[in-house]
Order: sequence, then C-alpha cells, then structure tokens
Amino acid sequence: MAVKILIPTPLRAFVDGRDSVDLEGATVGELLEALTSQHVGLRKHLFTDDGRLRNFVNVYVNDEDVRYLEKSETAVKDGDTVTIVPSIAGGSPALAEAALDLSKEEIQRYSRHLIIPEVGMEGQRKLKAARVLCIGAGGLGSPVTMYLAAAGVGHLGLVDFDVVDVTNLQRQILHPTHRVGQSKLASARETLAGINPLVEVETFETALTSENALDLFRRFDLVVDGTDNFPTRYLVNDACVLTGRPNVYASIFRFDGQASVFATPDGPCYRCLYPEPPPPGLVPSCAEGGVLGVLPGLVGLVQATEAVKLILGIGEPLVGRLLLIDALGMTFRQLKLRRDPECPVCGDHPTIREPIDYHQFCGLDDGSVQTDVPQVSAVELKGRLDRGEDLLLLDVRNPPEFEICRIEGATLIPLGDLLNRVHQLDTSREIVVHCKSGVRSMKAIEQLRQAGFRKLSNLEGGVLSWVRDVDPSQPAY
Repeated sequence: MAVKILIPTPLRAFVDGRDSVDLEGATVGELLEALTSQHVGLRKHLFTDDGRLRNFVNVYVNDEDVRYLEKSETAVKDGDTVTIVPSIAGGSPALAEAALDLSKEEIQRYSRHLIIPEVGMEGQRKLKAARVLCIGAGGLGSPVTMYLAAAGVGHLGLVDFDVVDVTNLQRQILHPTHRVGQSKLASARETLAGINPLVEVETFETALTSENALDLFRRFDLVVDGTDNFPTRYLVNDACVLTGRPNVYASIFRFDGQASVFATPDGPCYRCLYPEPPPPGLVPSCAEGGVLGVLPGLVGLVQATEAVKLILGIGEPLVGRLLLIDALGMTFRQLKLRRDPECPVCGDHPTIREPIDYHQFCGLDDGSVQTDVPQVSAVELKGRLDRGEDLLLLDVRNPPEFEICRIEGATLIPLGDLLNRVHQLDTSREIVVHCKSGVRSMKAIEQLRQAGFRKLSNLEGGVLSWVRDVDPSQPAY
C-alpha cells in the first residue's frame, strides 16, 4: 500500500531536497524503516543506535498525533499521510546545522540567490546543508565543483587519485600550470578554497572500488559522475541505485556530450540506457580520440545545474531524459528514457544486490586482450633498427596524432582504414604495430591476424614510450 511521508525542511537535505516520499508499508515502523533504508543519512536523526524511534521525533498519521501510542506499531492504510515532526532546538548537531540561519557574510555572498523566489533563504539553507560527492577532479569535475562551491553547497566530496599533467591543462580548469605534478585533489582543494572558503571540501585520494563505493556514497546526498572509463561508470551507477543516491551523469568525447539524472526512485538507471559496455578498444577514450577543451565546461555546467535543482527541489530534473549536446552544431536534443523492468540492478527483480567485478564485466579481465602477441620495448626496437633488421613499422593512429610525433620511417594507416588497406602491407616482413599507448595497436594486430598476417609484434607503451625512452626531443601528448 502506498503512503505519503511528509518530510520537514531540516530533513529534506537527506532525501534529495524532496518534501515528500511515497513508500509502502503496513505500519509507521515499516515505513520509517523503508525510508531510512533508502536514505541512510536519515537513520541517525530518527532512530537511536539500538533501533528505537528517538523521543524528540513526533509522528502524525493523517494529522492525528500518535505520540502517545506505540508509534512503530501504529497501522496505516493506502492513501494515508504520515508527517515527521522533529524537535529543532536541542536536536542533533547535524539537524541544528541544517536549520542554522545564514551568516551576514553568507547573505552577502549569496544575495543573488536569495532574491530569487524559487531559492530564497530556505533554498540557500538547503544548499548549505547539502553533501555532494564528485567522482573525478578532471574535465567534468572542474566546472561541477567550482560552480557548486560558488553556489554554497556546504560539503563537497572529491574522489581522485591522479596527479596534474600538462595535458590536463587544456580543459581541467581546476588546475593551473604551476601545479603540474601535484595531486589533483590538493590542487582542487586549493582552487575551491579560493572560490569559496565557506565550503567544506573533503577529499578521498583513492580509486573508487566495489569495496569502498557503498560506504562512501552513503555519506552524501547525491553523486556527480565525472568518470572517464566504463568500469567506474557502471560502478557509480550500481552503487547509486543500491544506496538510493541520485546519479548526475555526463560523458564527453571530441565535440559531443551526454547528460542525464539516473538512479532516482521512479527513473531509469545507466544500465537501463546501456545494459552492457562496448567491447574493449571499440570506443576510444578522450586520451586516444581527443576532446574539445571547452566541451567539459559546457557539459559539466549541465551537471552542476542538475545537482542544484535536485538539492533545491525545483524545476524538472533530467530524470527519464537523455540530453545530447553537439558543440559543433551547438544543438541540444532530448531523448526519452524508460526504466527497464528487467534491469538487473534497478528492475522489478534485481539480481545485482552488491557491487560486482566491473573490470571483468567490461571485458578487461576476460582474456579478450591477446597475451600471446610478442611485445617489443622502445629501446629494443631502436636497437633492432640500428642493426638494420628488416622491420615494417605500422602506425595505426590518426593523422593529427602522427603530426605531433612519430617514429621515423613508420607507415601510417589509421585503425579505421586498416581492413581496407591490408593489401598495402607485405606479409613476408615482420610488422611492428604501434599507436599512442598500445591499446589500438593490439586491436590492429587482431585484425591483421584474421587477414592472415603472422609476423606481428606490438610496441609496448606505444609511441609515447618511444618519445620517453628513445627520442625525448619530440613532444608527448
């Protein structure tokens, strides 16, 4: 039976800013258990450590005071309304913080928010009480965290374990040039403190894994997905569904972007859109295919906007909608998404009840990468060339990459053209295949083997290893 639970203002930050939640249950106790299972942050405010409803939390059923009854056992029926009324003064510290008035400094800083009727003082308090976790402090994470900090989101969490590289600077505006080589999280913390010192920034310098995702997500109200690989993206989705946290999703490639909001109670999740990832190597990463530097700013601001809307409970979030962004044409299209009742994680009969091995799920540990291909290091290849060995160097990168750096004498045939140009290659010669880092070259070797080539080896680490170990006069990218 469906019962509406009305959520008081101080607690709305723990239920994604909503003023009510519809749940099923036969008693008040069952409803509150279901509510705190979906929104774990509420539990400590409603229940004691031994599971008893706190004395300062009053419950009404259809406006009838049931405080003198056994609240947990009070029966409810379909269509009833349950109202939670906590005491503010003398309550838990977190509740008190959520209800605090804004300081004079905050009122001045956020004044342009406060005069908007849809935000106002109450909305700004919601932002101050909100806890948002961003996965990744890179291209998407940069505009998201900078604007959420500027907006006054009180607690920002960042997960990353990388360092600032010079190739990041074209798009990752959290990080200035003088921080190349530093931890991205340390750089992000410094930048965000400069934008808004009133915001608390918590950093987690670790890889997001199946072992730590659930505990981490439960500490926050919503999650922003700024990842750049499929295993982490599916992990973020599943952990959001399992913990009841909205997933503010986006992805970028070259000139195109996507954005949506997944894992809400009535909406689809990422698996409903893409039940399975593409095979390894089929979809190039931004490091292989490139990305227009301003694109993460455009798409990341969509994510920041959706996060603010969810916290405030205003507007129409991108739930059940996929926004497609074409920066070249500057067009925005929307596609309708539906929740898949057969989805293994958010469907009617889910089979995924805890995080799985996402590298295996994405085909990265299933033997799809050929391990019997001879590998040659850059230094070894240089020695063989100096000795005059008859080697054909096949570069399967794209022409713009070839212009940046190359191995002298290499033949350029982009991976996408290879099957149509195999007749240009001599099967009698040993072919050393290479790309940027060694991923596309393995895919090329697979195609060449199917075409009958046998004398094949892969340049370990790609042309980047050649630049690093043999010819550092050339630029890396």
